[in-house]
Amino acid sequence: MFENYEIWWVTGAQLLYGGDAVISVDAHSKEMVEGLNKSGRIPVKIVYKGTANSSREVADIMKAANNDDRCVGVMTWMHTFSPAKMWIHGLQQLNKPLLHFHTQYNAEIPWDTMDMDFMNLNQSAHGDREFGHICTRMRLRRKVVVGHWTDAKAQDRIAVWARVAAAWADSQDMLIIRFGDQMNNVAVTDGDKVEAEQRLGYHVDYTPVSELMEYWKKVDAADVDALVETYFKEYAHDKALEEKESAGYKSVWNAARAELALRAILKAKGAKGFTTNFDDLGCDDINDPNFVGFDQIPGLASQRLMAEGYGFGAEGDWKSAALYRTVWFMSQGLPKGCSFLEDYTLNFDGANSSILQAHMLEICPLIAEERPRLEVHFLGIGVRKAQTARLVFTSKPEKGVTATVVDLGNRFRLIVNDVECIKSKPLPKLPVASALWIPMPDFETGAAAWILAGGTHHSCFSYDLTSEYWEDYAEIAGIEMAHINKDTTIPTFKNELRWNEVYYMLNKSLC
Repeated sequence: MFENYEIWWVTGAQLLYGGDAVISVDAHSKEMVEGLNKSGRIPVKIVYKGTANSSREVADIMKAANNDDRCVGVMTWMHTFSPAKMWIHGLQQLNKPLLHFHTQYNAEIPWDTMDMDFMNLNQSAHGDREFGHICTRMRLRRKVVVGHWTDAKAQDRIAVWARVAAAWADSQDMLIIRFGDQMNNVAVTDGDKVEAEQRLGYHVDYTPVSELMEYWKKVDAADVDALVETYFKEYAHDKALEEKESAGYKSVWNAARAELALRAILKAKGAKGFTTNFDDLGCDDINDPNFVGFDQIPGLASQRLMAEGYGFGAEGDWKSAALYRTVWFMSQGLPKGCSFLEDYTLNFDGANSSILQAHMLEICPLIAEERPRLEVHFLGIGVRKAQTARLVFTSKPEKGVTATVVDLGNRFRLIVNDVECIKSKPLPKLPVASALWIPMPDFETGAAAWILAGGTHHSCFSYDLTSEYWEDYAEIAGIEMAHINKDTTIPTFKNELRWNEVYYMLNKSLC
């Protein structure tokens, strides 16, 4: 994924100090970029694009960045004093994410040898402030990272932004297709698709289930057989499921056919995500000899496609489908996993009070604590009530973060909650995948804050991402972020929401 992208590094300088100084600036910049790339911490390659010494040079680089699909963002650093007025026209044109790196070539001051020539050359201490001022005056959204370029902490903060910038680039041509509409009368999964495309980049299209069924009809039986064998190799299961004349095998076979049909239409349309709806599954009469359609909601297919990186949202939730794709993309190369989840039911248990996260079938196996089990059970919801296959597991007990996007009419709000997944118990009467977590700072405060912020019952969870990823995402997107963490109190959080409301109302009136 990340190998297709680049981050452009631009060093700020000027010609006041002569050509030799510019040569030194260039040499230092190349060494720093090479060092960052060799650190192994930053997943996107940084490409040095030279020293900008004039307004024309800055503008040319920024226009080139805009027009290069490989460039996901621009990093700037002021080696010497770079007069900020020369950055105005270029920054006005830049439409890619911006990171300002406040660093210095040398780590320590050479006390015994420092002279005026050294001072003239190494001026990041005030050159970066000059640049920072013009960015602030221009009201530019950007990330500022402070630290020496060899420092792991600074490199890790750049790496977070790099992942977010790459995921942002991925979302700018993201197509989400909806099979059927959303669940009737539900508000939180709905929203303004036009505004979402303007603000967040992705496009949402309706696709009739009848079109999906055309792919379903064309699935080759031999391919289904092969995929069923893959299921049996990858997942724990009862041997009885392998009996080809059994009802269980038939359910697994139907699930494999559904996966192949979904994969084929997603590939054909170039879609990066999809939604389903248990009220629209094709022909309604499963007993009709000419039956065309899924035997139930395609849960196993959704689980496996999520693990491969397809965005998914249940009940037509296109915002969650797009957000999950972004979560998965940002997490590439990180070890712990992510999933679409839904608040299912509450467990009141004093200090251990928690929320069970599950769904009918569609939880991603990347978060499983142990090898998932392939099981077949009855599902009695939606237009079709039938036995259907799914992966059953519980999630790893570990800290993570969950996020959702809601449409408030005048803006999108990103709601982020730090959570702690705890050890769950088996659910013999509810055979679904699940997670059990305590929202930070505690069950009562975390749940109340989520509700006050207008949070959805769906969210996109990750063990690997932190709130910093979401801060960078909200900054790049220009949307509100409400973060619920260990320090959250309800009075302070309510005030934050009120202040944000005033800020966005004022911004809207000024546009």
